[in-house]
Amino acid sequence: MSNNNDKTARTVYRRKKTEARPAASAEQNAEQKKRAARSLSAKIQRNGARPALRQASAPRQPKEPARRTPVKIIPLGGLNEIGKNCTAIECANDMLIIDCGMAFPDSELFGVDIVLPDYSYVEKNIDKLRGVVLTHGHEDHIGGLPYFLKKFNVPVYGTRLTLGLVEGKLEEHGILAGAKLNVVTPRQTVKLGCMAVEFIRVNHSIPDAVGMAIHTPAGVLIHTGDFKVDYTPIEGGIIDLQRFAELGNRGVLALMSDSTNADRPGFTMSERKVGESFEKLFARAEGRRIIIATFASNIHRVQQIINNAVSTGRKVAVSGRSMVNVISIGIELGYLKVPEGVLVDIEMVSRYPAEKMVIVTTGSQGEPMSALTRMANNEHRQVTITPMDFIIISANPIPGNEKLVTRVINELMRLGAHVVYENIYDVHVSGHACQEEQKLILSITKPKFFIPVHGEYKHLYQHKATAVAVGIPEENVILGDNGFVIETDGVDMKVTGTVPAGRVFVDGLGVGDVGSIVLRDRKHLAEDGLIIAVATIDRDTGVILAGPDVVSRGFVYVRESEELLGEARKLLTETLQDCLDRNIKDWNSIKGKMKDNLSEFIFARTKRSPMILPIIMEL
Repeated sequence: MSNNNDKTARTVYRRKKTEARPAASAEQNAEQKKRAARSLSAKIQRNGARPALRQASAPRQPKEPARRTPVKIIPLGGLNEIGKNCTAIECANDMLIIDCGMAFPDSELFGVDIVLPDYSYVEKNIDKLRGVVLTHGHEDHIGGLPYFLKKFNVPVYGTRLTLGLVEGKLEEHGILAGAKLNVVTPRQTVKLGCMAVEFIRVNHSIPDAVGMAIHTPAGVLIHTGDFKVDYTPIEGGIIDLQRFAELGNRGVLALMSDSTNADRPGFTMSERKVGESFEKLFARAEGRRIIIATFASNIHRVQQIINNAVSTGRKVAVSGRSMVNVISIGIELGYLKVPEGVLVDIEMVSRYPAEKMVIVTTGSQGEPMSALTRMANNEHRQVTITPMDFIIISANPIPGNEKLVTRVINELMRLGAHVVYENIYDVHVSGHACQEEQKLILSITKPKFFIPVHGEYKHLYQHKATAVAVGIPEENVILGDNGFVIETDGVDMKVTGTVPAGRVFVDGLGVGDVGSIVLRDRKHLAEDGLIIAVATIDRDTGVILAGPDVVSRGFVYVRESEELLGEARKLLTETLQDCLDRNIKDWNSIKGKMKDNLSEFIFARTKRSPMILPIIMEL
């Protein structure tokens, strides 16, 4: 109670005290205003006048992005072409190589066995080279590795199956013992100098395929390798989209992505679709022998063939050297599951009823020396084609091989075999992403810059259009070419120069000894043939002792062109005698005159220009 009284008393006291204050006079108020004005005037003099209204401060200029250690991306192969994929990534004093592939020769490369990238730039910078990283085991990605390692014995990193296939190649070349092969697994990172390479699982037509994230001082570069998105793969799990997305959220400087199917809309079908087609075709082939031609490296497809053979009670034989090698490695490493007793040697095929056999063979591209081509030509030692054969071509022709494949199909049909090759049977699906899968990778990685790789120009161009459609600025897409030096410092990316990036031809044991001049001569010989003019001259007297004789190869059939060749010999005799009468003793001048005169005569009579080779012998 006392507390409440005290509070009330204090409140009354404060009120009374306030009321008791005398009101300020007008004079006092005026004086206070004058003092305040003088004080404000003094402040203004000291600090400068301020505007009555506070203006918004000017916007801050954004800081210029920090430029970092430059990184160079140098395609040495695989752009504007199919095959020989090889890319150098260079940063400061370090360099790594992504893939080391080969290409098969086209019809213009007479006698050439395989085509390799030009490694001369790598050779000049060998001190920087830290290693080779491989995306998968196809020939266009590992086929050049034996020739590369003979020059540069550096560490090689790849998945288990990829290196298993590499080992076979290195053993053939006699360099396996000294090779530095390192097995990696998806999500593993390997440090190579100032760069670190992270391997990321992708789906492809061969197991153990990976893409890569290259962590560099300038930023993260992603290289997809060859890929597609297969949600129901035969083996190995689906593509690691989660990791690609994580990298995209953190920031990807540049994406290099497979362009092979960039002109195909939609999605690539799952490999399991082929297995479903095989089930139907095996049922249709009841009572007949089944022969299936496919790519040797397509272990997923071979597995489905074996599964269908087992379910229908058939044995499986393998024909073709590369097919035998790949299947042996696949079984050894556990990528192929083959029940005991299913595989039989090709030499034993004739001992089994035709309706109980499946033959898996090479030759889906109509290669002249492949097993299927030899069967079609009745040249295969163990397999003779009959009307009891049901043949499946489980591959689409690579551009340029259409005529070869058609020729083989025609020959097989002439022998009475039933041949399945039409697309309506779904006996082949691609291992490369179509447009919708490419959009998916572009969308989840969100790269600042984009470089289409692996394809001809039309593929790269279409992939650029796809990238622009999903929001990549057109000026940030670089359509490169082999030899371009594409440089980035984390802010800009542009082509800053070029390096040598031609083609190196392998012919037999020779590497690089066949060049443009040799190929030009081979083309000339193939198109117009050869004429050799031979004469023998006495060194002392300058008398013609024998000839000139004319030998024709690939130009005309001698027995049907005796009159033409007789006139040619007469012309050469007159030319040679004229030179001797004028005391010309320079054999090169004489041979040049013989060549020119004979060439003009032949063209006037036949409208052909064969290669002419004059030979003068002295006695």
